[in-house]
Amino acid sequence: MKKAFYHSFIPSKADEHQDHNANTNHYQITRALIEIRDIYPPPTQIPWQIKKLLTHQDVVAGKLILSFSDMFEHVFRYWNIYMANHVILGHKVNVVLWDVTDQKINNKPKRYRNEGFYVEMLPNDDYALVCLELFKDRRLSVDDEIGLCWDHRASIFQFNLLCKTLI
Repeated sequence: MKKAFYHSFIPSKADEHQDHNANTNHYQITRALIEIRDIYPPPTQIPWQIKKLLTHQDVVAGKLILSFSDMFEHVFRYWNIYMANHVILGHKVNVVLWDVTDQKINNKPKRYRNEGFYVEMLPNDDYALVCLELFKDRRLSVDDEIGLCWDHRASIFQFNLLCKTLI
């Protein structure tokens, strides 16, 4: 199920009546997260649906900054409404992350699953995947290209270092 924001721009009759009785015209536009049925099937599991070059902000904070559209299209689509709403309300949701960069060599992904790995909403409606330990282990730096995807079968993020910048 896809997630979308429902914005209430027009007040209900009860809200209009309440504002009229209080002699105010301060209707607050509200938004709520809702689920909508997919018209089209979810995208096929393309590895590394989210690709990005790391920025200085990502590296300094130890957070992968993910856009609003990437989270809604590639992650929240597979989460239930309660988990997605929990993040949108400003709470942190712990996640499991697998680093599969060296999987071809040793056939074992490195698993990260402690309290230091979580998703949070940022003030500008973008999201952050906080993973400081991953940044330290991989020695990630500015302009490294990474790939990220949400594996809905295992409910985990998969991470891959696609291209390391040479310093």
